[in-house]
Amino acid sequence: MSYQPFGHQEYYTPPPPPAQTNGKSIASLVLGILSIVTPYIGLVFGIIAIILSAISLKEIHTRYEAGRGLAIAGLVCGIVGTIIYTILILLFILFIFAFNEMDTVNTFYGTSNI
Repeated sequence: MSYQPFGHQEYYTPPPPPAQTNGKSIASLVLGILSIVTPYIGLVFGIIAIILSAISLKEIHTRYEAGRGLAIAGLVCGIVGTIIYTILILLFILFIFAFNEMDTVNTFYGTSNI
């Protein structure tokens, strides 16, 4: 059995404070989710979310901040929202040209209801 000398104490060092969460990563996650959910301006929200998450990932790496998972989730949601609304806009434009072409063909050849 080992005895410690009188007056010898182990000092408790408190853990370091948690790292501060990067604000841009939170904003990128919110905008990424809005890019999926919000109609009409989801494409703009998605692009902004992608930019903010890229900036926040660089800041997190250099400043040793928290929020890397939030930034990655914002990046993924922003990419998904951007792809969804880009496809919807392209389909809308395609349908406009297709129906415009059908209308031109019908007026050129003439349609008769015989």
